Amino acid sequence: MKKLLFLLTIVLTACGGQRAPQSWAERLQESTAPDSLVFRYARLIHVEQREGCRVVYIDNPWMQGKGLHTYVLVPYDAELPQSLPGGTVVRTPLRRSVVFTSVHCALIDQLQATAQVAGVADLKYIKVPFVQEGVKSGKIADCGDGMSPVVEKIIDTEADALLLSPFENAGGYGRMEDINIPIIECAEYMEASPLARAEWMRFYGMLYGKEEEAERLFAQVEAHYMTLKQQAATAAARPSVLVDKMAGSVWYVPGGRSTIGQMLSDANADYPWADDSHSGSLQLAFETVLERAGESDFWLFRYDSPHPITLDELLSEKDGYRMVRPIRLITNSASQSPNSEFGIRNSSAVYGCNVTTSMFYEETPFRPDLLLQDLIKILHPDIPNLPEPRYYHSL
Repeated sequence: MKKLLFLLTIVLTACGGQRAPQSWAERLQESTAPDSLVFRYARLIHVEQREGCRVVYIDNPWMQGKGLHTYVLVPYDAELPQSLPGGTVVRTPLRRSVVFTSVHCALIDQLQATAQVAGVADLKYIKVPFVQEGVKSGKIADCGDGMSPVVEKIIDTEADALLLSPFENAGGYGRMEDINIPIIECAEYMEASPLARAEWMRFYGMLYGKEEEAERLFAQVEAHYMTLKQQAATAAARPSVLVDKMAGSVWYVPGGRSTIGQMLSDANADYPWADDSHSGSLQLAFETVLERAGESDFWLFRYDSPHPITLDELLSEKDGYRMVRPIRLITNSASQSPNSEFGIRNSSAVYGCNVTTSMFYEETPFRPDLLLQDLIKILHPDIPNLPEPRYYHSL
């Protein structure tokens, strides 16, 4: 349960209102700098080419108008520029790195930069094969728990950089800030759209010397995602969707401006919290969710288990789930007629994604097209030529 709550925090991450002071990226994008790299979707990152280096500005997702970090990327075999901009100097491409998150390990694998990973943290949460095999063979160091890593092991890796996810009010990175290894704050999970988050792979391509690979991969993801979005828009029906389930005494649902909320809109679905302004998750009581979304046409949830969940197991967690309409479609009499509008039959309105046995958290942040494909296949069964769901499966 702790693992699922931790990962949900990353996947489901600001508020609307009056326009805040311009961020660093906004100011730079309005400048006439000819050598700025334009990000088409991402709003928290901007890259500017300078003589002898690249300057990467990352906005603070939690304080509008403020910067989170500035990196100065200098080729590994080049001298430092005489007029060195302010920021953390990072020599690229990274020869050795320590990676704290499974999702970035999976991306590094896709970018064919696995040899440049010297260590990881939170190994028990990283299902990426090259990492597990590398630790077993001794090529990759297990640096311990991500919240309190073994700093001595990190030092022994002789890493050029540490890649980790920043959190609001985290209070810094403890002893890791004192070992003179650049900390790359991977804040892409705070972007407000699936393609914006995925586009950060272009930055990681720069870090690992895999720019061409990153550009090709993002072009593929973008084209596939937009094609799927256009297909979903042709569907006659717009079914409503309830997302996730209780975690302890709280039901976490994605905010309306979260990447999941945006993806449901792109899948031509009616999301009960679509008008919400949060990019993070909402912590709600069961009764609140039931009142607002209990009559949804579909229920899609994630869970953490060594085996596929059964309907009996789901209902044993909370008997109140019986009041949710998709459950009623299953538990009512077998003779109940199917919902012809959405193509729902008794056993196909409830879908679970097992994050333990699937690669959901590893793949979907940088391959949102694969998740969108799942959603469209489930919500619009009338759209032809889509493969069977990759992550979600009918109970």
